[in-house]
Amino acid sequence: MGLVGPGFVGAHHIDAVRRLGFVDVVAVAASSEASAKRKADALGVPKAYGSFEALIADPDVHVVHNTTPNHLHGPVIMAALARRKHVISDKPLATTAEEARRLWHAASDAGVVHAVTFNYRGNPMVQQAREMIARDEIGPVHFVHGDYLQDWLLEATDFSWRLEPEKGGESSAIADIGSHWCDLVQHVLGQRIVEVLADLTTVIETRLKPASSPEAFARGDGAREPFTVRSEDLATVLLRFDGGAKGSLSVGQVCAGHKNDLWFEANGRRASLRWRQEQQNELWIGRRDAANAVLPKDPSLLNDAGRAYAHLPGGHQEAWADAFCNVMRDVYAFIASGKRPADPRPPAFATFEDGYRAAAIVDAMLESHRRGGAWTSIASLAEVRT
Repeated sequence: MGLVGPGFVGAHHIDAVRRLGFVDVVAVAASSEASAKRKADALGVPKAYGSFEALIADPDVHVVHNTTPNHLHGPVIMAALARRKHVISDKPLATTAEEARRLWHAASDAGVVHAVTFNYRGNPMVQQAREMIARDEIGPVHFVHGDYLQDWLLEATDFSWRLEPEKGGESSAIADIGSHWCDLVQHVLGQRIVEVLADLTTVIETRLKPASSPEAFARGDGAREPFTVRSEDLATVLLRFDGGAKGSLSVGQVCAGHKNDLWFEANGRRASLRWRQEQQNELWIGRRDAANAVLPKDPSLLNDAGRAYAHLPGGHQEAWADAFCNVMRDVYAFIASGKRPADPRPPAFATFEDGYRAAAIVDAMLESHRRGGAWTSIASLAEVRT
């Protein structure tokens, strides 16, 4: 493995891969050789490169992890594909659906394994819920709703490159965390979002930008200058799914007290299911004619799908980093087995096609808002690559 962009999430990529036990982390690349050397020393990685091109050219690197700012995803991925190297990209795959489609098609043509880290798929209770819905245990799902709320951008002095359109893209909140929620509920329901109606808001219109951009969730210090924000930090969205379900979603990064508060609830004709990321070892089951229940993350109580992602006995809590490792386990086991990209994949394994579909949903939300909150079709989701 070689990693480009060893910032906040890059360190978690390295940690997750090392836990697998059969992958060597051989190199990191940063914006300069000095920066790369500091990161490599801190992370215990033997090689440091001042450019992604140099890392990708290293014959010891078989899989390239891309955790750069969004605007660099395209150049890094295309360079890796040119050398026929497998690619694992952080989300969002690209800043627009059109670029994401180009990357998906290029990866397919290159014949390499390609993955996007929609890491909440790797939680055992998510897979438990997905299997329960697939088995029709709660009946046809007619409504799905939820939030993804954070507070790390609540103050005017909070800043991130994600707020700069030339780096993060036109969207901030829905591209960064809303894409996670959309991928997750589509994955669990087995239904795709086909229409959206979005109302986007910029609560903090002027921020104080530090001289150097801090890593995610870090506060920048030193001199600051006013910065006019053009992307949303709050969004409310109505959804329609191709299986007939309706939905609603709230996304915000300016909601005090919410640190990483992702949750969804699926309402079926016989029962409801609710999963919350901050209490991720539990699955709530709601019923009309029987007592509601909370199913704990206990392998002896889970279905086969959930059990496959649970690695500790009941009462031993598994968390965000464990779900992230589960995603890496799915992807690297697929690569190590020599399977072809078109072969069936484990459920936590999201591909560039999934990244493209998430980007198309984000684009549709932006377009819906531009049109004054009109229902907007995600027509591009009908595309199937042969």
